[in-house]
Amino acid sequence: MVSEAASSADALNEPRRLTETGVAARVAEITERTILPLGFRLVRVRLTGNNGGTVQIMAERPDGTMTVDDCELISKTLSPVLDVDDPIGKAYHLEVSSPGIDRPLVRVSDFQRWAGHEAKIEMTLIVAGRRRFRGILLGAEGNKARIRRIDSGPGEATDVELKVDEMSEAHLVLTDALVTESLRRAKAASKALAAQLEAQEAAELESDEGPDPESPSKKPPRQPKTR
Repeated sequence: MVSEAASSADALNEPRRLTETGVAARVAEITERTILPLGFRLVRVRLTGNNGGTVQIMAERPDGTMTVDDCELISKTLSPVLDVDDPIGKAYHLEVSSPGIDRPLVRVSDFQRWAGHEAKIEMTLIVAGRRRFRGILLGAEGNKARIRRIDSGPGEATDVELKVDEMSEAHLVLTDALVTESLRRAKAASKALAAQLEAQEAAELESDEGPDPESPSKKPPRQPKTR
């Protein structure tokens, strides 16, 4: 039986299958080794020309959550590291955010976790006569994601398997069902975090107070004998 800690560690260290190239790949390498010890995993790096040059970092915890405080922690930790390594070579703005609701799918587990929701996928190679697919995710097995297409033409297969390693882009499509599910998961994660913090505070309080002097397990002081 796999422990919860081991499962969390496996999720944290699961490699991305869809990665960057060029300068963005260098930024991604620096980002991953910097935020991993903090308990975060990288989702995507994107370099844009906005505001004279912007480095966009998408990250998350292994359970898919990401708070404003998390973004600030990553930004404060990562910024000086990027300044030292200087992979960009010019001035830029650093933006750290969550993956968002219509998130990129970059790990095999992403295709499993979001099974039942609509996605768009673009391949690096032609598969079944095309490179672009759109449909409902059916999960993943090994290195293949299964999708039930909603864009299939006459004579084309509806259900297809696509190798995640051969994808150049994959992301969820924003739908009402996806928004509802995302809000549900965020609420559940918030409750779990609150319960965890409450348990930690209770344990720390108990540790600070020490043993109860009135505890029945402690022997009473011996009374002096009288004659």
